[in-house]
Amino acid sequence: MLNRRTLLTGTAGFAVMGLALGKAVAASLSGIEKASMRGSINATELGVQPGTSDDQSEAFAKLLRDANARDMPVFLPPGTYVVSNLSLPGRVRLSGVPGATRVVYGGDGHLFMAEQADHIELSGLVFDGSNRTMGDYTQGLLDLRRIV
Repeated sequence: MLNRRTLLTGTAGFAVMGLALGKAVAASLSGIEKASMRGSINATELGVQPGTSDDQSEAFAKLLRDANARDMPVFLPPGTYVVSNLSLPGRVRLSGVPGATRVVYGGDGHLFMAEQADHIELSGLVFDGSNRTMGDYTQGLLDLRRIV
């Protein structure tokens, strides 16, 4: 017969097993911040650092221009990147770790804007508006117009 003690004992075992599995998964992901996609530019190597509260718009814009000039994809390791008012160049391939790479809007205008670009590819990224107001000129957090 199932009683409270039996139920608690059984679920405690599942909880311990879940914690052990969670630690194993976290340990396997601990090196992911050093990972990068093959043939891509790792954002941290060009001065864009995840997890800082500082606005990294200048470094991020330089990273995007460099990647566009070299026609290479950009990899953003897991973490939070606070940026704003970024104009995307003609060719952008920006990727991160799904659910773990966050691009957060810093305010005062727009997050990403592009017009008449050849190729915009965004994958594995979470875009967060931080409940901040945007400029009247922008259509949304990502304002992409006439992309080929």
